Amino acid sequence: MEKNKVALITGSSRGIGKEIALTLAKEGYDIVINYARSKTKALDTVEEIKALGQDAIAVKANIAKKEKLEAMFQEIDEHFGRLDVLINNAASGVLRPLMELEESHWDWTMDINNKAMLFTSQLAAARMESGGAIVSLSSLGAIRYLPNYTTVGVSKAAVEALTRYMAVELAPKGIRVNAVSGGAVDTDALTHFPNREELLSDAAERTPAGRITQPEDLAKAVRFLVSEDADMIRGQTIIVDGGISLLA
Repeated sequence: MEKNKVALITGSSRGIGKEIALTLAKEGYDIVINYARSKTKALDTVEEIKALGQDAIAVKANIAKKEKLEAMFQEIDEHFGRLDVLINNAASGVLRPLMELEESHWDWTMDINNKAMLFTSQLAAARMESGGAIVSLSSLGAIRYLPNYTTVGVSKAAVEALTRYMAVELAPKGIRVNAVSGGAVDTDALTHFPNREELLSDAAERTPAGRITQPEDLAKAVRFLVSEDADMIRGQTIIVDGGISLLA
């Protein structure tokens, strides 16, 4: 009997990552939940996935540390013996005006959002012997100015650039690489924004679609990009924002 395909979603104990994990589980994937701190939420998500009839494990790993990454992939090898899909979802960043940024703020953001993406993708691609798919999460701050968003916006621009490079170099291995960029999404991450309520109400009013982007909107785009239907989409960043980025 053929084993189920396996998907690893980084930072998937809650928020958008959890929504992606549940969406792929419903598509028949077994799931690796990665988390840094939220063990209880990670284990709860594992139970939700098992209730859907799929296998799942939770692996704690600070993905900015290469040795922790390698230990996580060893656990994946031991439990599943394969990996077919990687979703680079975990992200962090320091939200401050440009002139207030310190070296530690820059290094922290780039390590988690870019260094981790590169080395997680390397380790995942080495296991995708029959091809696979990698999708990374970006944001509109990669291509337009957002207040207090310098470190994250620049790191997300790097996510989109790295997506293009990986798409070319991993294509001979049968691996498709793309990114999904969202508008303002109401998740736990937004609680760190001092102007959260203002951001959300402004986004809802200005979005042509008439509502803000939800985690499930991004998860549906990810589901499409990891499917065979997206075979000829390579190195692209799909914007899922209800059209808000079309407005000045």
